[in-house]
Amino acid sequence: MPRIVITHDVAELERWLKGKDERAAAIGAFGTDVTDHLAADGSNRVAVSATINDLDVFQELLDSPPPEVAALMEAHGVLPPLTVYVES
Repeated sequence: MPRIVITHDVAELERWLKGKDERAAAIGAFGTDVTDHLAADGSNRVAVSATINDLDVFQELLDSPPPEVAALMEAHGVLPPLTVYVES
């Protein structure tokens, strides 16, 4: 199972941080070890890492999020684009 890191900007850090449990549950449906990361410089750039069960299925979710996932991302203040890094 590959480990991934997703980076993106957020509208407001505090708003994004409040969604931690929802985010972990949503990503956790596709893998384990969901971890949030904040930029050390205090910017609104964040990252989420996780071990993903099926990378192809997860990538499809990110490429075309269903309405409930898009709504969750909007509620958390996620700003596109999302960049996905895969552990090699």
